[in-house]
Amino acid sequence: MAKKSRGLNTAKKLKKRRKQSRYSDKWFVRKTFNLKKKSDPLVGSSQASGIVLEKVQLEAKQPNSAMRKCVRVQLLKNGRQVTAFCPGDGASKLIDEHDEVIIECIGGTMGRSKGDIPGVRWQVMKVNDQSLEALLGGKVEKARK
Repeated sequence: MAKKSRGLNTAKKLKKRRKQSRYSDKWFVRKTFNLKKKSDPLVGSSQASGIVLEKVQLEAKQPNSAMRKCVRVQLLKNGRQVTAFCPGDGASKLIDEHDEVIIECIGGTMGRSKGDIPGVRWQVMKVNDQSLEALLGGKVEKARK
């Protein structure tokens, strides 16, 4: 490895070296080339609305054995399909096909899936403009669309 330049009049070379070295940092590259925005179905926003296509059950990763209740959602903004987790006991019973839902990031490490649900990066927040939490708690009843 070449030694770092020292002494007077080396600022230009040091700046050039720093500029080149930054590209070895994956977070710098992601930010510079907008890679998150390009690959993210939500296109950089924190929440998005979509239509439920079907209900699915995913098997939890080892060592757990459970069927996690999820839904396939087609986003309204760009037509992409994603799988979203339904948090709460009995939440999947409140969500039907063709319902309009709002999804948000599930909050896994580095934007990835959380816990034992493989490949699921989003969760359902609202169903037909009513909070899923309020529906589960019995505070409101599901609106008919």
